[in-house]
Amino acid sequence: MSNQLDYEINKELGECYLFMGDFDKAEEYYRKAASSSSQNAAPYLGLATVAVQRSDLDKALILYQKAAAVEETDKALCGIGLVYMEQGDHQRAFDHFARALEKSSENIVALNCLVRESYQLGCVEKALPYLDDTLKSGVEAEAVRVTLAGCLIYLGRAEEAKQHLEAVLGANPANANAKELFNTMAA
Repeated sequence: MSNQLDYEINKELGECYLFMGDFDKAEEYYRKAASSSSQNAAPYLGLATVAVQRSDLDKALILYQKAAAVEETDKALCGIGLVYMEQGDHQRAFDHFARALEKSSENIVALNCLVRESYQLGCVEKALPYLDDTLKSGVEAEAVRVTLAGCLIYLGRAEEAKQHLEAVLGANPANANAKELFNTMAA
């Protein structure tokens, strides 16, 4: 059997066991996949996920970094950011979420975490270009627009926020988050 086929089978089995919550088996198959193909980031991402599930953040960080070294994807960078965020290293977390979004503006986990960290660091203004880029991609447009409006309100830019909220409510009058923000602005 070729190494590529070994890799594919072991990676798939790792994913299946991870999905089923059998972390020992998932780890076993991800390790086999990593040993048969060190040029793929997926097994390291899987092993990092197992480490996170086991609350071993130091190990998860090393594995996410290894995955990023093999292939710097938005998922690997986001994983690194999540670990830093959990460890309270907010600037490094923000920087990694930003890099993840530069790879893919459609990574909603990275976007939500970047916005959260921007509030933590007092640099909400820096989140706006990332929100705009994701909004242009069309992914989760309604939720992204509401988040963008919330940031604009926080920054004292109520008129811009109002335009975004009106766009959301025009398309979906039942959006509770948009209604709530709109009413907060009117009060």
